Amino acid sequence: MSVLFERRRSCAPAFLVALFVACAPASDDAAEPQLPPAIIGNGGALDGVSLHYIDGDTLTNGYLAVPEGDGPFPALVIIHEWNGLVDRVRQVADDFAAEGYVTLAADLYGGRTGGDPEQNRALVQEAMADMESVVSNLNAAVAYLRSRPDVTGRVGALGWCFGGGIALSYGLDGDDHEATGIFYGRLVDDPEVLARMDHEVYGTFARLDQGPSPEQVEAFESALRAAGIENDLHIYDEVNHGFWLHVDDDMETRSGPALDAWQRLKAYLDRTLRG
Repeated sequence: MSVLFERRRSCAPAFLVALFVACAPASDDAAEPQLPPAIIGNGGALDGVSLHYIDGDTLTNGYLAVPEGDGPFPALVIIHEWNGLVDRVRQVADDFAAEGYVTLAADLYGGRTGGDPEQNRALVQEAMADMESVVSNLNAAVAYLRSRPDVTGRVGALGWCFGGGIALSYGLDGDDHEATGIFYGRLVDDPEVLARMDHEVYGTFARLDQGPSPEQVEAFESALRAAGIENDLHIYDEVNHGFWLHVDDDMETRSGPALDAWQRLKAYLDRTLRG
């Protein structure tokens, strides 16, 4: 069921949530909500490994993070923003591994990253001009994860901005997988196209964003409903584009919505990948 228009509020002011997450000592209370360290700038040293996951391709260089223990675990492919696979995304992969997901951060730019908006746009345009290769890349990532003995076989894909739109495209056109998570990415509003989706969709968006705008999110939600696709979508009122992956850019405003989006995401992944 969609929760697009529900106004969510943290039980504490946003700056107190941020202060608790960033500064509080470790607690034995597993129920105490916390943001993943990477998105508040506390990601630390990388725990995973670089991985060439496409046979014969030595340029594409993903990042693999594996939970402690024997498993088997559900798995995630996470898809970077427009600037490519940078350490913040690798650190988020470590955070998902800490939550019990074998996580592969995909590389859609052949090992390259952008250093400014002009370079980022060029990389995005190159990738979008060859979506067949993008889908093939992510198919290889999913196939690699499913081949691992420590993976249950259930795999989800999610991304941010450029990566959010790619996650949706992959949910429509890629090999079968069980979850699609979109953080403020390019959307589709055609029910006939969205009917190709065979699983529930998660989406987190910002009221102060124009890419996608709230109106575009509403059209997306209506099209999902018309196509009979279950969804958990929400627009957060006081934040703008990029708020979830970069909470530390404005802790006071972003931490409350980011924490709510994180709790929704964990519940969604429990339903789709652990259920």
